[in-house]
Order: sequence, then C-alpha cells, then structure tokens
Amino acid sequence: MMKLWKLLLWCLVWMCACTHSDDYAIRSTRVDLDEDSSHDGLIYVHAKDAYVTLGAKGATAIFNEKPKMGVRFDYDFSLGKHEVTLGEFRKYTSENWGFFADAIGDSLPVTDLTYYDAILYANARSKAEGYDTAYTYTSAQINVDGRCSGMEALVFSPEVDAYRLPTEAEWMLVASQDWDVEKAWTMENAMSRVHNVCSIGENRDGFCDMAGNAMEWMNDWLGFYKDTVVFDYAGGPDGALSGTRVVKGGGFTTPKEYTNFHSRGDTYDVVSNTHSVYVGFRLAFGRIPNAMWLSNDGVSVEDRLIPKISVRAIRSLVGTIRSKLVFRNELTRNLAFVDYSYAPQMAIEIKDTLNCFHPDISPDGSLVAFSTGSEGIDGPSSVYVRQLAVNGDSLVKLDVKNAAIPRWRVTEDGDTVIVYVTNAGDNTSDGNFKSWSTWQVPFSNYHFGTPEKLFDGAYHGGISYDNRLAVSGARRLRARIADSDSSSTVMDGSALDTIWYNEEQACNASLAKDSSKRTLFLDFASKTGEEFVGQSYSRHEYILIADSTGKLIHSVAAPKGYTFDHTEWALGGYMTVKSRYQPFIVTSLTTNNGAHEKIALVNLLDSSVTDLIEGTEVWHPSFWVEKGSLIDDERLNELDRDSAAVYYEGVDSKLIASKMNVFWNKCDYLKVVALGSSRMSLGFISNRISYGASFNMATIPSDMDVSRYFAVNYALNHCKKLKFLVVGIDMDLWGEVPGENISQNLGSVPGLFYDAHHNFWVEEGHELLKKLSSRYIQESSHLRFISQKNGWMEYDDDTRSWREGIALVADSTWSDNSNFIKNAISQLTEIIEKANEKGVSVLGVIFPQSPYYKKTGSFGRHGMRRSHALKTIEMLRDMEKDYSNFYLLDENLMGDHDYGDSLAYDYDHLNSKGAYQVTARIDTVLNKIGGK
Repeated sequence: MMKLWKLLLWCLVWMCACTHSDDYAIRSTRVDLDEDSSHDGLIYVHAKDAYVTLGAKGATAIFNEKPKMGVRFDYDFSLGKHEVTLGEFRKYTSENWGFFADAIGDSLPVTDLTYYDAILYANARSKAEGYDTAYTYTSAQINVDGRCSGMEALVFSPEVDAYRLPTEAEWMLVASQDWDVEKAWTMENAMSRVHNVCSIGENRDGFCDMAGNAMEWMNDWLGFYKDTVVFDYAGGPDGALSGTRVVKGGGFTTPKEYTNFHSRGDTYDVVSNTHSVYVGFRLAFGRIPNAMWLSNDGVSVEDRLIPKISVRAIRSLVGTIRSKLVFRNELTRNLAFVDYSYAPQMAIEIKDTLNCFHPDISPDGSLVAFSTGSEGIDGPSSVYVRQLAVNGDSLVKLDVKNAAIPRWRVTEDGDTVIVYVTNAGDNTSDGNFKSWSTWQVPFSNYHFGTPEKLFDGAYHGGISYDNRLAVSGARRLRARIADSDSSSTVMDGSALDTIWYNEEQACNASLAKDSSKRTLFLDFASKTGEEFVGQSYSRHEYILIADSTGKLIHSVAAPKGYTFDHTEWALGGYMTVKSRYQPFIVTSLTTNNGAHEKIALVNLLDSSVTDLIEGTEVWHPSFWVEKGSLIDDERLNELDRDSAAVYYEGVDSKLIASKMNVFWNKCDYLKVVALGSSRMSLGFISNRISYGASFNMATIPSDMDVSRYFAVNYALNHCKKLKFLVVGIDMDLWGEVPGENISQNLGSVPGLFYDAHHNFWVEEGHELLKKLSSRYIQESSHLRFISQKNGWMEYDDDTRSWREGIALVADSTWSDNSNFIKNAISQLTEIIEKANEKGVSVLGVIFPQSPYYKKTGSFGRHGMRRSHALKTIEMLRDMEKDYSNFYLLDENLMGDHDYGDSLAYDYDHLNSKGAYQVTARIDTVLNKIGGK
C-alpha cells in the first residue's frame, strides 16, 4: 500500500500536470541513497516513484530551458559519486587509446574528451565487469590526436543493464537533492584549471562536484521541454539535425552565479565530437525499462527509428554513399527518410497531416511521390509529390479524381513521368480490374502535366523499360504482355492480359527497373511456390521472382523469425539506362506477431539480408542509389562521388564543412569573404553588406591558421571578383598549438581532403564542384538556409547580455610564450601578402567582448595578458603602415566600446542586434576604402 506522503505527493504532481502550470510547486522528491556494493564508485538511487522538475522560468532562462517539465521515474539507477578520473579512465582503456596518456594526476577528472570517448569508456567498463554494453556501433573513427570523432550506426539501448552516461532527468534528480554551489570549483576559485575530485567536499548525500569542476556529458540529445509531466524521460529521440547534446553542472570556467542545475549547454552548441578542457563525465548504471523521448514538437516517443547500417557499410554494399531510403512510419502515418550522404545516422520524419503510402523516389533522388491509398484497398486515393528533404517542401497534388501507387519513369524521349492507377483494390475480379485503368502524367519543375490513359487494368507493379510488359499484384499476379510483333507495346490494343502463378494468391508485385523484366512478389504459401522452393513455408516467408514469361527463376528466404512485406526493387539510377541487372530488393521484415520491425536490403547475388532501419512499424520502403554514369555531365564521372564536394555529412560536421557547398555555388561573383571564429560567424551579416556580394566563411574552432588556410587555398584562388577579405583578429584565440584547429576543421570531412589532394582545383577549376554543390544545396534544407543567409549563423535567442561574472576558459599567462603571437602574426602576414598579389585588401576586425574583462588581467574569454594585447594591437597598427592593403577596425577598444548589454549574446559574442551594428561599421569601412 502506498504511504500517505507518496499519495499526497502524487496528488500535487497530478494537479501540476492537469493545470499545465509554468511553475511546478516542487523541484524534486527526496530519494533514498545507498552505496552500490556491486559497482565501485557508484551510489544507488532509489528513484522509483520519484519526481523531478526540469527547466526554469524567468528572464535568465534561455529558450531551451523553458517551460518547466515534470519527470516521474518508474525505475532505480546508480550514479557515480564523482566524475570519472584519469586513473579510472586508464584502468579500463588501452594505453594506446586516448589523448591524455601523459596527463598527470590520477584523481583529476578526465576532460577534453568527446561524447564518443565517454561512451567508449562506459562500454569498456561494462565488458570488463561481464555486462552487455548499452551502446553498439559498427565502427569508430579515432583522430590523429587520439580522440574518437565519430561512430557509425551508433545505437543506445536503454533496456540493457550496463554502464552508460546518465540521462538529464537522472542527473537533475540527484543534483537537486543537495545543490550547493559554495562547495564547487568555479571561475572564482578554480584558478582556470580542473581540480582533484571531491577536493572541495562532498554534499550530504555523498556526491561530489555535481556543481563545478568539470562540466559533464549527459546521455541525452538536446530536446525541448513540454509543460506537463512525463515518465522516464530520456531526452530527444535524435539529434533533430542540429545534433546538440546536453551537458550539465558548469565547470571551472563558469562563474558561480551561472552555475545552476537547470542549465543544459555551453557557450557554443555541443555536438557529439565537441571536446573542451572543462568537460568530463560521470557514469550511471542500470537499465531504463520504458524510456520515453520527447520530440521537438512536443510529441512523446516511446519508440525510435534507429538506423542499423553505417555509411561505410552502405558504400561497401551498393557502391556509393549517394543513396537514400524513404518509408512510411505507420505509427505517425508520416514519411521518414535516411540520406546516407548528409545525415547518415538519422532517420528524419517529414511531419505532415497526409496519410502517406507507397513512396517512390524520383530518378534523380530529389523528390518523392506517394499516394494516400494503399494496395489492396478499394477506395479514394490521391497522388502527391514533394521534396525529399526535412520539411518536404513544394508539396504538389495531382488534380484527378482518383490516383494510387505512383511510380516514376523516364521515357525513351527523356521525359520524367509518373505512372499511376485509378484504383489499387483487390484485383481478383476481372470485372473490377478492367474497370480500373493505368495512367501516365509528365512531371517537371514541380508541376504535373496532362495525364494520359495508357490502358485498362490497374497495373501498379510497374511497366518495363521497353514498354512490353506491365504487372500487378493485389490478390492475383496479373501481367499485360505485348504482342509478339516487335513493334507492339502494352499500350496497344493487341496486348494480352493474363494471370500468372497458376492464379494463386500473390501480392507486393514489383517489376525490375533494369532491362531484365523480372517480377518479384510475395505469396501465401501457395502450392506453386512450395513446389519451386522444395519445402512448405508460411505466408510471405519467401520472395519469389519470375522472368518475363511468368516462370519462377529465383527465391530468397526471410531471416529466421521474420517474414517479408512491402517488397520493392531498389532503384539504381535512371530507368532509361540498360545497365546490368539490379541485384537489390528493399523490404519490410515482419515479426511473428505481425509487427513491421525492420526495413532491410536483400542482395540477390548471395541472398544476404542487411538491416537498414528498425522501428515499431516501418512500412513501404523505397531505396534509391545514384549511378555515376547517370550524371548529365560526363566529366563528373571522373570525380570520386563519395568525396568530391561531400562536405556536410550530418550533425557532427564542422561549421566550415556546412558552408563549403554554398561557397562553391557563389564564389564566382563574391567581392567580400569573411573569415574568423564564432564571433565573425555570428557577427558578420553578409546580406547587409552594400559594398558587394559577400559570404561569411567563419568557422568553429578557428585561429589565424584556419583563416590563412581558407583564404589562401579557397577565397584567393577562386573568387575572381574578390576585393576584400574581412578577417577576425581574435587575439585571445591565438594560444593554440599550431595546426590543431586546422586538424579539427578537416576532421573526417572527405571533401576537404579531396580538395587538398587536387591542389584545391587551381588547375582544373571549380565548375564541376559548383555543379555538384548546387544540387546538394537544393536537396538539403540546412544548406539552403546557409545559402539564403550567405553563411551568417544567426542565434534565435537575443535575451542575454554581457555577463559581469567573467568566464575565463584559459589562463591568461599563455601569452608569456611569445611564439604563439609570432605564429599568428606570421599567418596574418601571409594572408595580407597573398591578397596583395591578387589586388585584394584585408580588413582585420577585433570584435567586442564583455567590458567587464577590464577588471581582470585578461584581454578576453580565452586569455592573453592585457599588456600583451596592447603590444599586439600596436604591432597591427604598424602593419597598417607597412602594407597598403591592410586595415584594422578595433571594435573592442580594450573593453571601452559602445556595444551595450542589449547588443550582447554572452561574454564574447554579439547577438543579432549587435551583429547589425558591427556589420554596418564594417560596411562603411569597405565602401570608404573601396571608393578609393
């Protein structure tokens, strides 16, 4: 029987949930804690029936911290007493793995590691102690610096009893029990460095450093809260394109007043391959039996669409990453897709109110057609086409009374058309079937042409390339075969309508998109099929394949425990090309209880079945693969299509990678290119420059070496109309090991390496890359956004200000080593000299930072002694005299600037209002100098 206090508590919680109050009455319930004797260093949290409030309210709370949301727990878990230390990390990881082998201090928290590094450690400890792992993946990419920068086909399994990172809700429940920022290493007392764990005291519950010391990775994708109470919250279901993760607790660089338990991030967006000297992690242990995710539109998700194949595996299987999968999520009735070129490990759902069946990807891979009616169902249906992109833009409806099961074709004349039927119901009755008909309609530039009737009979299984065979399967496997006269087609009145497969029941018929005229279908354990296979079997247990005469020639068995459904030939390029026979079939895999649990790719060459996606109910797949020989410009065939212009590969790509396609698309007419760090990225509004066409090419992370790299190799080589380089003079970012930021920006982005290996296209020119990039921009809503903004990355939240509690990420004394400054000045000098050779001027801009840095010995957030900054500015002024094409615009003035709180985003970044002000001043200088 529930205790009285619990009953009263849940009455209160229920009232909060029902009223949707913006301020719940309690932060969390009190929970019992015990030492976890089975897991060294962890404390057992009796969380079942506990409650915690996430989020905050008020002017200081940012957009992703609102509204408040209640979370109830139906399970217990264990959490680390303190952050994982260097000593613990070394114990469970290889001596050759990692980037801190020489780090001193076994009791220090291990920091400066990625999310992937943290979960590798969790897996390693799970295996060492005989547990299964909570994280699975097909491959991990370890950078030259020893960090893990990516994982392919990464899946978190909450139901597994194993070590893992804590969820935000778990961390919040524990942190709110005894939050005490006075017992924390923060900016005020930490002296810009991490300290031994538990060295400032543990709280009354035995936990250390929940506040301060090292900021901590959470397991969660960053999702938006909802004003309600939810159960067993596990964050967002996926990265929602931004790929942002949650970090908690503040670190040794965070001022005390901003160290709170509702904060969810850092100054910059935190993605899985981010790493920082002040970010570490602590472990959790225990399964989450009924994990619930909350999508950004506030919909609770108890299941996820989980990609099961890596990009490398796709390339190995079908020959290229230029491939896409689209399918129906039966639970939401929406279309979802995976683009293995751009977001390789994320299924993106196109939110819609339409009921989407039988999607079919266009020959060029950019569009998807679908119907609102399904095979075997007699009833109204409409056909639509939309972009195969995040928002599914440019939705177009075919204006006819009834249309179902669209299939793309390219005619002999090269026209793109869609074939559809007027009804896709049960075709057993000859009368019904012949009262329906098959039609064709041209489609181009997002417009349908005039529909044309092809013939009577609903042949929605496809029409062969030579127009001599059409098939259909919705109870009976029907075929329309052209007369033996070589000039006849299925459109002729002399074509023969017949029923194959001994008139036994069949469905899911699909005609091959090559020249083989093979038909695949499923049956219902019919006598004909069992005789061909040589054994009895259950419904849909085999894919059967017939030749152009209806004779069975091949069969493939379903994996053990599954049957097939919704089978389709995979599209291997334009259907006008008579290529070798296509070996791939895409299909749903159905469990014994009828759940469509997976989508898989069947390879007829070896009858292998490879899982592509997993979910609760995933239906009607269509799979597209681009053929290199099918590109309209034959010169593109000489390029490696998995590398050339392949920059933006998903949520973990560097900022510069997401801008490169847009740069190639615009570089021919650019007069101004901006380079620099996040300050330039946020502060330079390209579209507000009146001097001429401008592009913001700033990136994160960045120093002068990064600016030099992209100025010399890209902007100066390919912007033929270039007049100005606007370069951020971020002196406090110069204390980096030479080349480190270059390495981080290059990362594992294939396009950047491909450019370097082709001498940045100086000899060949960039026209082919421009052509590829134009197409990629059209296909990606993210790249289109960057194109529209000309590279400016605008922050939506303008509610912050300069912060009086100054943050110092690095010790200002790094500038005592003058080599750092000399190296940066050398890089800037090379930019100026190379620009001068091309008749290009360079405008250096020192962006404003918080005026409160005047109270410190530091120039800015990342250090540098103020005295050294003054001397450096003097050097820059001397360079103005030495180089006629160099100009300096100092908008910081050592803190004595006129950028007030209303223009600031945080310590060292402007908000959009501030960006308008600094951009206007840059534009004035450009016009003044350009006018000369």
